[in-house]
Amino acid sequence: MSASRQSGTTDELGPEEPEPGSAELLAALLDGMDAALCAFDADGVVTHWNREAERILGWSAAEAVGRRGFTGWAVRAADAGDIEERLLAAMDAAGRQVHEFALVTKDGGRVLVRMQSASVRGGDGKAAGMYCAFSEVHAQIDLERSIALSEALFENATWGVVLVDADLRPAVVNEYAARAFGVGRTAVLGRPLADLLGQGVEELESALTHVLAEGAPPAPAELWVSVRAAGAGRDDGAERRCWRSGFLRLASPLAEEPVPLGVGWLFLDVTEAKQSEQVASQLRFRSQQLHRAARAAAECEDPTEAATVHLDFALAGFADHALVDLLAAETPVRLVRVAATPAGPPGPCLPVAMAGIPVRYPEGHPAPQSVERTGSVRASAGTAATPERVREWAAARQWPEDSVHALCVVLRSRARTLGVVTFLRGAGRGQFDGVDAAYAESVAARVAVSLDLAESLGGR
Repeated sequence: MSASRQSGTTDELGPEEPEPGSAELLAALLDGMDAALCAFDADGVVTHWNREAERILGWSAAEAVGRRGFTGWAVRAADAGDIEERLLAAMDAAGRQVHEFALVTKDGGRVLVRMQSASVRGGDGKAAGMYCAFSEVHAQIDLERSIALSEALFENATWGVVLVDADLRPAVVNEYAARAFGVGRTAVLGRPLADLLGQGVEELESALTHVLAEGAPPAPAELWVSVRAAGAGRDDGAERRCWRSGFLRLASPLAEEPVPLGVGWLFLDVTEAKQSEQVASQLRFRSQQLHRAARAAAECEDPTEAATVHLDFALAGFADHALVDLLAAETPVRLVRVAATPAGPPGPCLPVAMAGIPVRYPEGHPAPQSVERTGSVRASAGTAATPERVREWAAARQWPEDSVHALCVVLRSRARTLGVVTFLRGAGRGQFDGVDAAYAESVAARVAVSLDLAESLGGR
């Protein structure tokens, strides 16, 4: 019974398949090549002809194998002598020989090919034949051009080029990109982008993920990022940069279905241009506000109201609060509050009734300093201050509790110091800079004229 079972099993499985022979294996290898290939024996007779050669020239293997050389079918008669001479020379030469010449297709057309030829040696060391691998010249040139372009981008490009792999880690960077990251080219490779960038890294990773999934966006994107100094773990105080970025999804040309290899990220640092645009736009807006404020103030019968109108227009896009203090005594400096915006949510600047009681400013306060120096004084709680620290800082200076940055500007008219106007910003705005101070001084000059007029008319 055991024998019968074994016999039955053998019948079901059938005889073992023979392993493929060397001839079948060679034929499969030749037909699977991306390059056209043909081979000649020592007499110049074609012995092998693969499918890529058939695709390029149209001659099948059955039509090509057995022919002597290319004369009479694959080359023009006028070119046959020169081509045959070069092929025979390659059979006797050592190493590979590269030639370019025109072959004739089966339908009578001509194809310019680049051919690499090398002799095949027998066991006795003598030439037993030769093989020729060839491709259309334009395809070879396209390949070489692509390689040359890639090398040029990663060596000499005047903008950043980064190849990011599917894990969102830099795989190749050029010199420009390495300088932008602040580290060496090899130090960037394989590291998470969060190790290299601080602010803006989430937006960048989101853009890269989108490109991997959906493809390249239709237009470049402008990303504001901060670079971690030398790849350090913190980016506190790092200068923000604007990188105009373009993205390309990279897919393997050898796969049957597109397989993402990563993303080509090209960027250019346009920080200075963007900052110039922002400054120009800001100056245009502020100039328009000054013009609108002047026209509105001209319609006010009360000069004090005209002063607050100037401040209301100035606050738009500039500050959250404004305080106006007039000088009650010069030595020591004593200031009396005459107008202010609400301490809570932003609102219009309105006159306040302080009954002539000076504001209790502590020693070293920016407002009295501005009067003493006859200029502008800036102060800040710092961008890293906690909310509790900010409230303490503002309360100590008699300012609204949400104040983080301050700018005190002296009010002068007819060579006299009238007081000081204080502009305050919350945590949502940056510190006052020199450009802000110049704008505030222009506003203060208009406010001072109105307050001087009010004093002259006895409206103080």
